Amino acid sequence: MADTEQGNQTSFTEFILLGFGNIPKLQILLFLLILVIYIVTMAGSILVAVLAVADQHLHTPMYFFLGNLSCLETCYSSTILPRMLASFLTGNKTISVGGCITQCYFVGFLAATECYLLAAMSYDRYLAICKPLHYATLMNGSFCLQLAAGSWISGLLASSIVTGMMLQLTFCGANEIDHFFCESTQIIHLYCNDIYQVELVISIVAALLTLPSFALTVTSYICIISTILRIPSTSGRQKAFSTCSSHLIVVTIFYGTLIILYLLPKTNTLRDLNKVFSVFYAILTPMANPFIYSLRNKEVKEALRKIVSKCVDFTRIQKCYCSF
Repeated sequence: MADTEQGNQTSFTEFILLGFGNIPKLQILLFLLILVIYIVTMAGSILVAVLAVADQHLHTPMYFFLGNLSCLETCYSSTILPRMLASFLTGNKTISVGGCITQCYFVGFLAATECYLLAAMSYDRYLAICKPLHYATLMNGSFCLQLAAGSWISGLLASSIVTGMMLQLTFCGANEIDHFFCESTQIIHLYCNDIYQVELVISIVAALLTLPSFALTVTSYICIISTILRIPSTSGRQKAFSTCSSHLIVVTIFYGTLIILYLLPKTNTLRDLNKVFSVFYAILTPMANPFIYSLRNKEVKEALRKIVSKCVDFTRIQKCYCSF
């Protein structure tokens, strides 16, 4: 009883992240696969963020949000994947209690922020395609800053509420987490206390994050597709559908996995598939976003070509200077 009153005291100092430890023969293969994914994700996200800042032609609301999303994906991947890589390489699956809670906090913060950013991006595309005459007035610089800042602040508050409640409880019993990173729905089952209130808060916060933003995103794309269908040019319709379908697939995967993990009843089947669903929103979506949202666009390709050309010219000048 005394332990409970003193807060988050534990009978242990670290957790064991089981991850994918039940398939030891695949550890090296998984290490190489995750390493490639991490490198591709970081390179793609950093490149998009740099291009969005460096090229004046990309100083538009869409690329402003893409720059925010790229920075978020960089942080998100760096919160999860380096710890996974170290575990595969060394075989050490332990993580300190403080490190686990910190990782859980940042994962929640960044995932929540991404929900709002994706909704803001879909609204931006809705205005650009369905309300083109009013786009410049409605989606001005001040409003873009408000949407981006609101996304980051809302994500911060949502994660702080959940983590704050978790810190009031006491750990006891087993210290094994059957996951590859510290996730709130996994950690709360290690508490001695009645976790009903924490689970309820997590479900409410998840519902407030995912359902309204997902509804806004889907509604925006329905309106966009409806507008595209009225485009007289067949090639124009195909091009627009190609872009929107790719965006909608990624958004559906991201929101769909979050809804399955946090809102649906926790059946045995869903618990068994928890890690599989988490791979989609925690690993694959951050890798795919830079390519689907940015690197396929002509504007980004042109900006990349200009930067590469400048780098090549600068290198030639340096060689000529050194030759003298």
